[in-house]
Amino acid sequence: MKRNTWLMLLTFIMFLSCGRQKGDNELLPIVKEWYGKEVKFPDHPVFTLYGKDTVDYSIPQSPYKVLVYVDSSGCVDCKLQLQKWQELIKYTNSISDGEIPFLFFFFPKDYKELCQFFKRDLFDLPVCIDFDGELNKLNDFPPFPQFHTLLLDKDNKVLVIGNPVHSTEIRSLYFKQLSETYDTANEKDDKLITTSEVSPIKADLGTLKVGDSKKQLFEVKNTGDKPLVIIATSSTCGCASVEYPKQPIPPGGIATVEVTMNPKDVGFFNEIIQLKCNTEYPAKLRIRGRAE
Repeated sequence: MKRNTWLMLLTFIMFLSCGRQKGDNELLPIVKEWYGKEVKFPDHPVFTLYGKDTVDYSIPQSPYKVLVYVDSSGCVDCKLQLQKWQELIKYTNSISDGEIPFLFFFFPKDYKELCQFFKRDLFDLPVCIDFDGELNKLNDFPPFPQFHTLLLDKDNKVLVIGNPVHSTEIRSLYFKQLSETYDTANEKDDKLITTSEVSPIKADLGTLKVGDSKKQLFEVKNTGDKPLVIIATSSTCGCASVEYPKQPIPPGGIATVEVTMNPKDVGFFNEIIQLKCNTEYPAKLRIRGRAE
């Protein structure tokens, strides 16, 4: 029963957050196939720093592992969101004493561009540049990106499917699983649940040029009777950066959240930024516009 509940929940979450018009009938069989599946790793993967300098690193034995596989499809920078990964890794290390490895495997279309992203974001974790696509050959990952980030157990079997930096719901599932081994109480305490409102509900940035940035301010009001804490943020692409207060917002208080949009491709955008708070559901900021 527990497994079926998780499968239904994961499918529902991915259907809402993946940004693709795929129905439950298409995703559910894949989730069933991958939940509990053992992931195979290459025998001798080579890890580097910034994609260039080889380091002496091997995949450790640990209670959990987080696997991030990034292929060459779509906007690689949007999928990466390396700065958010660093924040998540820092927090995970704080609750696990660094016991949980984050394994980044890249099958790049543009190797030089990928290395530039590492340097730009000062991403200094070991990564594997899988030029031959060996990891995918061993596992035959589904074509949907939401199946390319996985929480694994000590036997490399899949526990949670989805990207925790793209979705606050997926993040919650990760830490719910980790709470069986580690103290994750500060992720959310049911005794401290409050409510919130966001204004404006949706913002239209109009037209801006690709590469230019534009800021939008949102007000988040604490409408409950407990202090409101913004724990983390996630967005549907890497084109949005978010600045938010780290201090608790008192009951009745209002805080300003600043969103900066920097579109990288021509066309319309309609982004959703989620604020993970000590509320029952994440607060959502919606921004739309057109890049030319």
